Amino acid sequence: MKVLLVLTSHDELGDTGRKTGFWLEELAAPYYRFQEAGWEITLASPKGGRPPLDPKSNEPDFQTDLTRRFESDAEATAALADTVRLDSVSADDFDTVFYPGGHGPLWDLAEDTDSARLIETTLRSGKPLAVVCHAPGVLRHTVDEDGTPLVRGKKVTGFANSEEEAVGLTEIVPFLVEDELKRLGGIYSKGDDWAPYVLRDGLLITGQNPASSGPAADALVELVTKAGA
Repeated sequence: MKVLLVLTSHDELGDTGRKTGFWLEELAAPYYRFQEAGWEITLASPKGGRPPLDPKSNEPDFQTDLTRRFESDAEATAALADTVRLDSVSADDFDTVFYPGGHGPLWDLAEDTDSARLIETTLRSGKPLAVVCHAPGVLRHTVDEDGTPLVRGKKVTGFANSEEEAVGLTEIVPFLVEDELKRLGGIYSKGDDWAPYVLRDGLLITGQNPASSGPAADALVELVTKAGA
C-alpha cells in the first residue's frame, strides 16, 4: 500500500511574529503506524523540501516516545527534509492520503487548489482519507460531485473551539475549525479537550487533536486493509 502524507509549508503564525508549521506528533504517530503496516510512505508539501515544524510541538511538554523516535530516525528525517511538491503528485499513485495538522494548514492547505483536487479525487476514486486536528480545515473548499460542500451531512470532528481558546489563538487563526465544519453543514462533534477522538463517515476519517493522530492512523489502516481485502 502507498500512503501520501501532506504537510503544510506555512510558517508564520498570523501577525504575531511567532513561528508555526506542522505538529510533530501528528506526523510521527501516523508515520510509524503506516511503517508498521508495511506501507510505502511519501511526504508532500505545497512548496516541497523541508516543511516548517511548529517549534512548540518539539518542546519537552509535547514530546512523546514517537516524536523522539522520529527525530533520531535518519530515514524519517531524510524524507522530511525532501518532501515532494504537492502539485507534482497524483491521487492515482496512492492508496490513501493522510493530513497531519498544526496551525500552518489553516493558511496554506486550506486555500490550496491542488490540495482540494487531491482530496476530491481520492474520495471519488473510492479511496479513504484522514485529516487530524487543524487539518480538517483543509476541507473548507472541497466539494462533492454535485458541488455541495464535501463535509455536508457527514459526521466530522476537528480542533475544538475550546482547545483553540486554551492555546490563546482564537483571534489569531484565519478561521476556527469547529465553526467552519459546522458552517459547511458537517455534523460536528467532539470529545474531551486533548483526549483522543476519531470519527469515520464512509471514506472520511477525522481526528480532533494531536492525541487523535495515532488512533486516526489506526482507523485508516483498518479501512484500507478492509478495502483491499
